[in-house]
Amino acid sequence: MKNNLRRIVYLFVLMLAFSCKNNTKTESEIIVLKEQSNMSAKDILGNPNYVAMSYGGYRQVDHDIEPTLDELKEDMKLLSAMGIKIVRTYKVHLPQASNLLKAIREIKNEDPSFEMYVMLGAWIDCKNAWTDQEPDHNEESERNAIEIATTVKLANEYPDIVKVIAVGNEAMVKWAASYFVQPDVILKWVNHLQNLKKSDELPKDLWITSSDNFASWGGGGTEYHVEDLNKLIAAVDFLSVHTYPMHDTHYNPIFWGVSEDENALTDLEKIDATMLRAKDYARSQYHNVKEYMQGLGIDKPIHIGETGWASTSNELYGPKGSRATDEYKEAVYYKHMRDWTNTEGISCFYFEGFDEQWKDAANPQGSENHFGLINSKSQAKFAIWNLVDDGIFDGLTRDGRPITKTYNGDKVALMKEVQVPPSR
Repeated sequence: MKNNLRRIVYLFVLMLAFSCKNNTKTESEIIVLKEQSNMSAKDILGNPNYVAMSYGGYRQVDHDIEPTLDELKEDMKLLSAMGIKIVRTYKVHLPQASNLLKAIREIKNEDPSFEMYVMLGAWIDCKNAWTDQEPDHNEESERNAIEIATTVKLANEYPDIVKVIAVGNEAMVKWAASYFVQPDVILKWVNHLQNLKKSDELPKDLWITSSDNFASWGGGGTEYHVEDLNKLIAAVDFLSVHTYPMHDTHYNPIFWGVSEDENALTDLEKIDATMLRAKDYARSQYHNVKEYMQGLGIDKPIHIGETGWASTSNELYGPKGSRATDEYKEAVYYKHMRDWTNTEGISCFYFEGFDEQWKDAANPQGSENHFGLINSKSQAKFAIWNLVDDGIFDGLTRDGRPITKTYNGDKVALMKEVQVPPSR
């Protein structure tokens, strides 16, 4: 009963604080606080009223410069205005995660109606990851235990906000050659967290998962189809699956490009037809995972832990490559994914809310820097121009700047940079 007691004490303290602050609002504030405290992952995930987003929040080219508390608050208010109510973080060994939870708590203290929940990520590495030594993919990093312990501490400190723990980010996929681990490592820590729930050392309604590439969850090659993966699928509360058709416009372009029977279409029709195939490609990866899971005799929720589409690339996906990246295609993909997942009761932690310049620091025009829906100039990209028109950002700023539109809102100027995919 440790966590039930902790929740009761936390709720009492908040009620007392609000009572002292403003007696006329105490009753309504208490009702809101109670409702939010009772919200669980089961209530949130798959609920189209609780839209999900992946979030980093790093604004500088230098990743060592952490986002400030005020910057995190700015971003949470902007995402909330967009209808986002649950965000995903990636690692707890840097201040960003704990500061984000603190920022959300402080916003809630100021405005009890504010609602934002977190899927808290614990980073998992193999032994010798990110060093000058050969990575040992059959052994785990000694630091993983600290990462998990920190995650548990934060989940218990913020039970009204942290609703999901994700053990690892793309930690099992074999192309993550610098750090990937075998499924038994993820299984070990998932079981550890599930056991903490059983012993009331974590909230029982906290959901545990791992967030990984669709292939890592059994939706790809048979090299992933091992017994420890099957045990992991049985152990998690849901599967958090990544799918990135944009990357496969270069690596596996079976769906990408204009087919012979589409040559008579207009350029825009060719682009739209290709983007529809991109959505279907993502859906096929999701359903491949579902088919593998059900083949094990298991039936549990599958949500999208990551998917996204960059707006810029000067390399593989740009004008001299697959011609995949621009704001129009990003917008079409975003709408397709939101429409599909909301209709099917799937949470989609879309990647991502804001551009992050550190991801490819040596190449400002690299695609990894441009997955956000809002760029580093506080400009909304074409995917959410309609939200600017609707006034949902009125009164909100980022870095002291109001949210405006890219291209000064000139769609004709935007479309001049949109290229038709190559012929198939």
